[in-house]
Amino acid sequence: QVQLVESGGGLVQPGGSLRLSCAASGFTLDTYIMGWFRQAPGKEREFVAAINWSAGSTNYADSVKGRATISRDNVKNTVYLQMNSLEPEDTAIYYCAALRPFAQDMRVAGNYVYWGQGTQVTVSS
Repeated sequence: QVQLVESGGGLVQPGGSLRLSCAASGFTLDTYIMGWFRQAPGKEREFVAAINWSAGSTNYADSVKGRATISRDNVKNTVYLQMNSLEPEDTAIYYCAALRPFAQDMRVAGNYVYWGQGTQVTVSS
């Protein structure tokens, strides 16, 4: 059974940091481009970051560029998202996902084939 499980979310003060993890089971990550998305209440799911299978290429939304780092450990079958200098606007449920093979645009949620259940990140003082 294919499964992605996110962890590491929580309540953090503005300016703080979090490291989100996404553990895969039922398939191996090493042939997939992996992405992180987020969805705030009343808003559409939006792209945050993506990383190719070899970790040689990364892509970030402008809203998190310079504050986020996506990485992966193919041996552990896990993808990470380090978020620094968090702002209240970063409050959302964060999801990891695996891009459908041969999909062209990694920023489009509809191009992802496997999704986790999400982890809540709340930035508030």
